[in-house]
Amino acid sequence: VTALFFFWQEGNGKVSRVIRIGTRKSQLARIQTDSVADRLKELYPDVHLEIVAMSTIGDKILDTALSKVRCFIIFMHHNLQIMSRVDLVVHSLKDLPTTLPPGFTIGAVLKRENPHDAVVLHPNNAGKTLETLPEKSVIGTSSLRRAAQLKKRFPHLEFRDIRGNLNTRLKKLDEKQDFAAIILAAAGLKRMGWENRISTILEPEDCMYAVGQGALAVEVRARDADILEMVSVLHDPETVLRCIAERAFLRRLEGGCSVPVAVHTQVKDSQLYLTGAVYSLDGSDSLKETMQTSTAADDKVSEVDEQVQRVGVTASKIPSDAQDRAERLGMELADLLLSKGAKEILTVARQLNDSR
Repeated sequence: VTALFFFWQEGNGKVSRVIRIGTRKSQLARIQTDSVADRLKELYPDVHLEIVAMSTIGDKILDTALSKVRCFIIFMHHNLQIMSRVDLVVHSLKDLPTTLPPGFTIGAVLKRENPHDAVVLHPNNAGKTLETLPEKSVIGTSSLRRAAQLKKRFPHLEFRDIRGNLNTRLKKLDEKQDFAAIILAAAGLKRMGWENRISTILEPEDCMYAVGQGALAVEVRARDADILEMVSVLHDPETVLRCIAERAFLRRLEGGCSVPVAVHTQVKDSQLYLTGAVYSLDGSDSLKETMQTSTAADDKVSEVDEQVQRVGVTASKIPSDAQDRAERLGMELADLLLSKGAKEILTVARQLNDSR
């Protein structure tokens, strides 16, 4: 991809580079992009930032369940469409494949917001919980991961796909009687200022979250060294290590948006704990294990180079040995689940989903 360079002449005659930031047009995407732009403006007041809003193929496929969309193909089109016109793009990390197209990298992973899922009830069900909702109540979610876990935990409920951005899904919930509740990422609701709609935050015992959920990622061209250096200060070390482990786990499983894979990570007392699980579509068959590794590191600093990527992430200022251990943790946990039959569970889940 050819980098485009623009310059801005200020009133005092000073010329500074224009950094173009790509974003989708949804309200949440714009809020997330603005939050990153504000951080960059604070750190680099002499740089002129321009936000470019674009529609992508993924925005236009609204009548098909996300689990049936070929995620990587969609992302490839999205990536080439946007990155040919801008210097960087802000994403929800959970939306990025674990292998990025050649020439691109995740140059920053920001401090993670609450990664858990949240229950948003229809106004008529105020005060209830998933457990106390009536038999056969319909819960809306576009996630196989959420549905698989919650079907097992709450067998009296029914689950149905719901598409659209946050605004659209909340409107479908509130203005119709189709859903008793919907399940959304708590992070998105908080960023939108809609925390008051959350009735329950789902704990890991009920529903573990998606790989990378709650974290924002800044994608750049891998060889655009000045942009990579500029955004690298946005990295949150703990979030980076957690998400590298999660993404390595997903990549090793060859998972994606068409199979139910869930994780839970935490850093405590210089130890990174990773819990990972795979599920059948109805949640009746599952495997879950936990492993840990040390986050302690020496003072090594990796060079800024495309080859330094770990599951698509370039984090040159975070000790490389800590990143290596996080990546190995994800791979070793995946290998453990694969040795116990995870591939068979995910293969059946993928086949059943494709046939629906």
